[in-house]
Amino acid sequence: MASATATAVPSSVLKQPVKVACVQLTPGADKAANLDYAASRVAAAAKSGSRIIILPECFNSPLGCKYFAQYAETLRPFPPSREQSPSFHALSAMAADNKVYLVGGSIPEADPDSGKYFNTSLIFGPDGKLLDNFRKIHLFDVDIPGKVTFRESEVLSAGNRIALVSFPEYGTIAVAICYDIRFPELATIAARKGAFALIYPSAFTLTTGAIHWQLLGRARAIDNQIYVAMCSPARDLSAPFHAWGHSMIIDPMAKVLVEADEKDTIIETELDGDSIIEARRNIPLYAQRRFDVYPDVSQGKIRFDETCP
Repeated sequence: MASATATAVPSSVLKQPVKVACVQLTPGADKAANLDYAASRVAAAAKSGSRIIILPECFNSPLGCKYFAQYAETLRPFPPSREQSPSFHALSAMAADNKVYLVGGSIPEADPDSGKYFNTSLIFGPDGKLLDNFRKIHLFDVDIPGKVTFRESEVLSAGNRIALVSFPEYGTIAVAICYDIRFPELATIAARKGAFALIYPSAFTLTTGAIHWQLLGRARAIDNQIYVAMCSPARDLSAPFHAWGHSMIIDPMAKVLVEADEKDTIIETELDGDSIIEARRNIPLYAQRRFDVYPDVSQGKIRFDETCP
């Protein structure tokens, strides 16, 4: 039987080469100090030529559910005042001062209307304007006996929309957070909607990081034949949460282009559209999918429209 093709192969989803950086750092208890240090590292990445810069999950606060309420900021009414959200204004300034696209890792967000807390990523353009935001969709409720127990749902609420963000010079990226990487539907939808990269600010544990961190990143890349960037906090064994580290950027053939160790560092590499086109030409998944046998998840009811502020 001939295969049924529902999605054409994009001619080029990345308009021109772009240098991307993951800033791996360790947040401490002092939010102002965290923001200042993040600003210095974003400036360093921009100085070396990166035009898309990514910060880690919970870059402005210690990691752990017990810290969310203490460090949470409100984004409404929008735009928030500096008192409401110092992190919003710091991220906006980082993007504008360095003329870069900035995926601002994630911050704890408090919704003043519902009283709920969210794990929220803010994405800014080179003019410092907010382009989009994303509330973590899948909450990390995991119990591996004798190794790790974590229940984000005891504190956090889940988001309900997918973030596809347009960078006019380059194309579209998708942003999700940490545990979201384990749900391939998000990545599949983003790729079929034209994203050239999946961006995951993440903080894996030592247990899950050792066995699944690289595997999941490479799987999402090869499944969708696009780039994947995973940005982790650095590891601090004196902190309450021990992050895996190992931020990495992966190409459309699942090759790890650059990988950090567990320490404070910046990793950078250039992405180019030809690598996406070549991967899709050499292994033509787009032309071989059987939507006569199974559905195309990107054609279902998908929420893109609601924004946090």
